[in-house]
Amino acid sequence: MSELSARNKKCTDDVPFDRFRVPPKQNPIFAPILWAYCFFATRSGHLKIQKTRMEGLKPPYIVFGSHHAWMDFYVTPLALFPRRANYVSEMEGFEFWGEWLFRQIGCIGTRKYINDIALVKSIKRVMERRGIVVVYPEARYANVGTSSELPQSVGKLAKNLKVPVVCINMHGNYLQSPIWNTKMRREARLEAQITQLITPEELDGMTAGEVTAKISEYLTYDEYRWQLSRKMRITAPFRAEGLHKVLYRCPECGSEFTMRSEGADLYCESCGSRVTMNEYGQLAKNGGLYRFSHIPDWYEWQRKCVHEEIESGNYRLDCTVHIEALPGAKCFLDCGEGRLVHDAEGFSLTFTEFGESAEKTMRFPPLMMNSIHTEYDYRGWGECVTLSVPDNTYFLFPRSAGFNPTKIQFATEYLHKKALAGRK
Repeated sequence: MSELSARNKKCTDDVPFDRFRVPPKQNPIFAPILWAYCFFATRSGHLKIQKTRMEGLKPPYIVFGSHHAWMDFYVTPLALFPRRANYVSEMEGFEFWGEWLFRQIGCIGTRKYINDIALVKSIKRVMERRGIVVVYPEARYANVGTSSELPQSVGKLAKNLKVPVVCINMHGNYLQSPIWNTKMRREARLEAQITQLITPEELDGMTAGEVTAKISEYLTYDEYRWQLSRKMRITAPFRAEGLHKVLYRCPECGSEFTMRSEGADLYCESCGSRVTMNEYGQLAKNGGLYRFSHIPDWYEWQRKCVHEEIESGNYRLDCTVHIEALPGAKCFLDCGEGRLVHDAEGFSLTFTEFGESAEKTMRFPPLMMNSIHTEYDYRGWGECVTLSVPDNTYFLFPRSAGFNPTKIQFATEYLHKKALAGRK
């Protein structure tokens, strides 16, 4: 973490981001620049956009998009062309690109997996001035090219706004640059389907749960099945490098965190088992398809293992972490090392806040978070997860064994569902 700490050692700006500031309109001067940049960024993927029920649709309306990779932010503006829009963005984007630029693009700042009343008010303001807001409700890139479960708040927001609901489901973005290894696979092709999914009149006759279900159905995706159906060859020799960060548990010996990858291969350091990702995204072994040939099947098997661990009372994470706080849009603040515990009671983070001398413990009970933000090599600084409160986000980088973002995510989601079921 020396590079990160060195970068931030002179930063002392701990002023929180102004979440209640009136959301900016996308600068009309920047719009053509943005569209041109997006066009050239997607050109290698030969992007194809299919539009349905969009003819004659005028703002205001809300757009919900699937969330695969960074490429999503280049595809969406082209799908909405020639309309300008506001985009809901996490605070790290403001810090990385600069608040001024992000506001020119029309970005609205928020934090992941919190109840953000300020964000709802900002979206309503955009609707009142007859604008468009784009939300990526999964709030996290796809780990293995499959969709995440959407929170029920999606349907509640749509019902509250009473405007047309537009959805955009994208394909190829994950295959081109997966979160576990963002090196470009230029053979991946890009597609997007955008539609007016629900009209205001249709909204009136639906419950919030029905709205969420319909949006979820449209935004469901499985990129490896899509790749196979398109017979899309990806021959990049590094195509499996980094996949072990997501597929962390060996199906052969059951050991955790012993998986490694090189080139097109995944292998276990404990038992020596090795599989190869073929050019169509399937896993093969000994000349035939592996029992987990479909990568998401391995991923879901791991999820089941975590659920069983929780039910048996054996799940607990207790590790040392390095903490970088991001209260505003200026820079990260080095909070040194702390202790992260995750168990049936949720998360507890013990550390010393930047600028303070007394140690404190922050608690995040299971009901508070339906999931958690995961990273596998955040800006080259290593794997991490984040915990947020309305005025700060804490990036937690492991300093001891037993920390894996995917496993923590599985546990967070399951504990949240258990807490919800227990409250009913």
